[in-house]
Amino acid sequence: MQELEKAGQVDVFYGDESGFCLTPAIPYGWQFPGEQVATRPRHSPRFNVLGFYNASTNELHAVAREGRLDAAFVGDTLDAWAATRTRPTVLVLDNAKMHHAAAFQARLAAWQEQGVSIFYLPTYSPHLNKIETPWRKVKYEWLRPEAYTSFQTLKAAVWRILDRVGQQYTIQFKT
Repeated sequence: MQELEKAGQVDVFYGDESGFCLTPAIPYGWQFPGEQVATRPRHSPRFNVLGFYNASTNELHAVAREGRLDAAFVGDTLDAWAATRTRPTVLVLDNAKMHHAAAFQARLAAWQEQGVSIFYLPTYSPHLNKIETPWRKVKYEWLRPEAYTSFQTLKAAVWRILDRVGQQYTIQFKT
């Protein structure tokens, strides 16, 4: 697929969902001897984002809502996005249950007619889904601590970042 994309025959996008809440993603931390560092866990609503990402151009199409994302939401979003595609496109997805739900599967032929093909990654291979990199960058690098002041500031900060992926926020993948 990547060779076809390099040859200009298709666009390849990677799709996945990611969630954001007021409990910050902290993979590790440092502290001085004798110093105690802690974060207060707190319950918060969840802000879920569905994205379609082209690693070659750093183009990101993202939609979000509070609460769960389901097959109907993903399907409706993909319908709207597929209608904007002007070139043959491959959308790479993981094997989440919602991507295999009957309502989702029923739309595959319509997307194919619009020039959008779905390619499923092998099971347990998130390392092959290139949208995982921008999700990781948003959570662990690009979001600043002050974004977690309130749920509204978090949503605003996430949207500010997502709207600037490809301009201010870019990722260089080695080929």
